[in-house]
Amino acid sequence: MTPLSAVPGLLRVAVVLLRYRLDELVDATHLFRPLKLLRPLLGRPITDVRPLSRGARIRLALTELGPIFVKAGQVLSTRRDLVPADIADELALLQDQVPPFPGDEARAIIQRELEQPIDQLYASFDAVPLASASIAQVHAATLYDGRAVVVKVLRPRIDERIARDVRLIHSLGELAQRWHPNADKIRPLDVVSEVEKMLENELDLQREGANASLLRRNFASGTDLYVPDVHWELTSTRVLTLERVTGVSCDDIAAIDAAGIDRKKLAAKGVRLFYEQVFRDNFFHADAHPGNIWVDPTRVDEPRFIALDFGIMGSLPETDQYWLAQNFIALFERDYARIAKLHVDAGWMPASVRLDELEAAVRTVCEPYFTRPLSQISLAELVVKLFQTARRFELTLQPQLILLQKTLLNIEGVGRLLDPDIDIWAVAHPVLKRILRERYSPLRTLREIRKHAPEWFHNAPLLPVLVRDALRKIAVGEQRLLADAEALSHQRNLARRVLGMVGGSVLGATLIMSATLLWTLSPQHGVWPPLCVGAGGLLAFAVGWTRR
Repeated sequence: MTPLSAVPGLLRVAVVLLRYRLDELVDATHLFRPLKLLRPLLGRPITDVRPLSRGARIRLALTELGPIFVKAGQVLSTRRDLVPADIADELALLQDQVPPFPGDEARAIIQRELEQPIDQLYASFDAVPLASASIAQVHAATLYDGRAVVVKVLRPRIDERIARDVRLIHSLGELAQRWHPNADKIRPLDVVSEVEKMLENELDLQREGANASLLRRNFASGTDLYVPDVHWELTSTRVLTLERVTGVSCDDIAAIDAAGIDRKKLAAKGVRLFYEQVFRDNFFHADAHPGNIWVDPTRVDEPRFIALDFGIMGSLPETDQYWLAQNFIALFERDYARIAKLHVDAGWMPASVRLDELEAAVRTVCEPYFTRPLSQISLAELVVKLFQTARRFELTLQPQLILLQKTLLNIEGVGRLLDPDIDIWAVAHPVLKRILRERYSPLRTLREIRKHAPEWFHNAPLLPVLVRDALRKIAVGEQRLLADAEALSHQRNLARRVLGMVGGSVLGATLIMSATLLWTLSPQHGVWPPLCVGAGGLLAFAVGWTRR
């Protein structure tokens, strides 16, 4: 049940929705339908909303409701598997536009968090903020060694306000879950959980600093992407100090052209950076809109991007990363049967799905795109439509994949803005194939074996005990099923399979450990002897585990 303390807030939400003529959203809750009779007394919005689209009306209503609802709208804009495209496009335009809080309060927060007077922390500190958002605001400052920095400070008492508003949003989600006719498709409580998680991450500026630090390390050369340095001695949970960088927004075409930068080269580099972050590093900037992605105007011959705002970053489980990469390769090569099989093998769909029907559905979506010139094909749009089609076959996607889908839309949008004729497929395909060759090469496999070898040696003495316990369980099963000849035959086959699996695993582990010792203790013999022994071990593992 919705707590009584949330009723005034819910009434305010219903009133705003009615003022913006979003009656269908009020109808979905049933409880607030009588408010429609009071519409003439509710006042009117500042602008006439009647000619506006429903997406624009929702965007304006969320803006009036306040910062937390703006954040919720931003999250919904990423859920294109749940939200109609016209609404998602409008929600993507939502911006945090809130008045700044006084600079003296920012000073007090910094001094309290860093436990020193601000004059000892910074040589100069500008009390007038550079930018202000719903969660934090940013001030310019200078260190005593002359380096320019920016200081991000959480708003005062923002934790309390967010906790209160999150409870309100949760109450709205419960109402929608109970009354909305499409609640099973929209999954409002799941969306609320995403909002809560995003806000929780954004309230920890030390986490954002760690994100920036890792992304900077992944692109340490700074040739293609520059990430500002984190000043950890001036950073805490509520204060983040970063190197100050200068650049132009990646959607400022006039400024980029004035700097003499080759936009085609820059656009192709942006696409490559996306695939490197996702499939090489498994750590990608998930809020890559033009406000957070700048271009360095001083780098003309070798253009590069500058990344900002690291509160929302994405990563994938290694298995999903592999299956997703294989799906992209199959999509590039128009292998629809493989796409269907990969979706089932990845566990994204139940094994009961008919592969021929799924293949036909994928072909129906993809073929109209391939009649166009490749430069006119939107990979992001195609991926969105594939996910929407696959939902009919009980597709189950993790939030990370939805975040990746949203990032792909952003990156492709930036790429086409910089170069309207960019061939996304021609740029992405070779990059992805190269990354996969490097990621799943025999040498990398040997490095992984070498890394895990101490753990394997530690657990090796337990292997005989595990084999004995497995055989004992099989023996118990045979004794219980002696009266059933068919079941006994099954148990015998099972025993042979288990013995084959155990034998292959033991042999494989022995050969892999031997390869590791050869590589570690006798490096002068080169890489080929341990590589051959390790390959034999992997083959024994594979033969053993096919007995499952």
